[in-house]
Amino acid sequence: MRKRFMTMKERPVTERPYEKCQETGPETLSDGELLAVILRTGTREQSVLEMAWELLEAHPTRKGLLGLCHMDRNMLTQIPGIGQVKASQILCMVELSRRIARASVPEAGEFSSPDYIAAYYMEYMRHLEKERVLLLLLDIRHRLLQEILLSQGTENSAFVPVREIFQEALRHKAVYVILIHNHPSGSPEPSREDLLLTSRVREAGDMVGIPLLDHIIIGDRCYTSLKEQQLI
Repeated sequence: MRKRFMTMKERPVTERPYEKCQETGPETLSDGELLAVILRTGTREQSVLEMAWELLEAHPTRKGLLGLCHMDRNMLTQIPGIGQVKASQILCMVELSRRIARASVPEAGEFSSPDYIAAYYMEYMRHLEKERVLLLLLDIRHRLLQEILLSQGTENSAFVPVREIFQEALRHKAVYVILIHNHPSGSPEPSREDLLLTSRVREAGDMVGIPLLDHIIIGDRCYTSLKEQQLI
């Protein structure tokens, strides 16, 4: 005989995320309760709160809210009760949190500081499961003209077409270029391939008169600027 679970309406008011939020504010909710409010409904077998706690434990290595940043649609829909709609809600929530983090970075206007650039891209890139290489095209005042996704690779490498970098730079009339990419391992230590790519792009940039200002590697809450390391 299947054991009957307690519905949300049968729980004490203090255990109902919606009511608790209304009474005491969202800041008093646990991570699971916040997620339950977003998911809204559970299944016949489990309440939305139980589903939320299961979701926070679903990633094999990263538990809690951080795990949500490392789950794709396929992983989410493997969890009982998480269909396409709820998966979309979760993915949108994660993306919204990334955009809020980026919006919280002061609007400097000039991409001349490695510190500023790393802060601007940190939340966007530090959770990525694969290497992603971005090209930043700047004007003469170091203002961002265009951000271009150059490549998305595997867990430890990404192919970057050097020729395409300067085709895009010329097309957008850029004066300077910057490369930025993430290391899914969390360590921003430059690899041999990173140093080789930097050298090739720097040499090509010098030839066409569009200097490479920096190559920034994003780790987990840390970064390496090859310019600061005097490798450019």
